Amino acid sequence: MNPSLFLGVDGGGTCCRARLCDSRRQKLSEGEAGPANLRFGVEESFAAVMSAARQCFAEARLPIQRLNQTSACLALAGASEPSYLAAARAYPHPFGTVLITTDAHAACVGAHGERDGGIIVAGTGTIGWGRIGSRRYRVGGWGFPVSDEGSGAWIGCEAARRVLWAHDGRIAWSGLLREIYADFHGDPHDIVRWMSAARPRDFGRLAKDVTVHALDGDPVASELMRLAATHIEALAMRLDDFEMKRIALVGGLAAAIEPWLSAEVRRLLVEPEGDALAGALHLAMQSAPANVLAS
Repeated sequence: MNPSLFLGVDGGGTCCRARLCDSRRQKLSEGEAGPANLRFGVEESFAAVMSAARQCFAEARLPIQRLNQTSACLALAGASEPSYLAAARAYPHPFGTVLITTDAHAACVGAHGERDGGIIVAGTGTIGWGRIGSRRYRVGGWGFPVSDEGSGAWIGCEAARRVLWAHDGRIAWSGLLREIYADFHGDPHDIVRWMSAARPRDFGRLAKDVTVHALDGDPVASELMRLAATHIEALAMRLDDFEMKRIALVGGLAAAIEPWLSAEVRRLLVEPEGDALAGALHLAMQSAPANVLAS
């Protein structure tokens, strides 16, 4: 019998990453595709999952037909919402077994393994998530624009807002604002047209400009990073209220936002042991039938 395969998938608002390993927990390959946020459609999310999975199998030089011998964990943004989770669980898939959970859950398992602890995801979106024993805790992460304060999407939106303020003469121009304004051809209407169809990942791309300009002391960029940090701090303090002994800051913006956090909050943080893909693989192995793990 062919050895069993395990696939961990971390599907967020910007991209979907996958990692394939064998029953000895040896990494075979990785793949990456577009966003896999269930809020924007289960078909789009699964298309990204399958694209990343096919890359894994191609890189590992394994036939794609062996997907049916694969135990997968799909950790997807939006899966914390019951209707999106139900739709994803009902969607047809080619895997031997599949567990569908949230990207925050996988990130928490990746960060702490089997131990109790919490995480703050600072990426395209934000969320505080943790577990103590059998109890699960969630703070925020209800989706941009109504939630996810301090995220890449939030920072990008606030930057675009301030470009319009500067155009109106309500605040002074800065290097950051002039750069973004030029990207929109110096036309405020172009910004409005763009934002009417923009997704969180699109706003998140503007956040990269903010983080770079903040390092150079741009006043608007610095203000936005300070404001983002206050939202991240609020998530951390709420997790601390639940007596989380270990809190890890993870996600694509974690390194950029950490220097802006207060010393009090930084003292609460620990280094994550692994990433969300490691957590997803751990969950895939946990959920696999015993005979699969023994093969």
